[in-house]
Amino acid sequence: MQVNRDADVLKHIIGYCEEIEGTVERFGEDYDIFSTDNVYQNAVALCVLQIGELTTHFTEEFKNVYNEMPWNQIKALRNIVAHNYGKIDKEILWETVINDIPELKEYCCKIKLM
Repeated sequence: MQVNRDADVLKHIIGYCEEIEGTVERFGEDYDIFSTDNVYQNAVALCVLQIGELTTHFTEEFKNVYNEMPWNQIKALRNIVAHNYGKIDKEILWETVINDIPELKEYCCKIKLM
């Protein structure tokens, strides 16, 4: 396993998770606000896109060892954000931000590569 490469990817994923947390703190954990604010939506969508892209940079060995996280589904969400051209399902994005991102951050922080 290329520990430095995987550790670098983890560090960046955690950073984007923290950016999402900061965005939610700034705008408020309120779906009504989120659903009507394009700046809010775009800020978190970009971070989700970046996280999905980063998962493609993990080594196969890393993904096999740390297989409790659905890395392929995270990448798939990135593809939805990247290729739906303004038709992102706001509810799915919101659920990802509120439920999945904290779980992803916690999981990544527990990995002892860094």
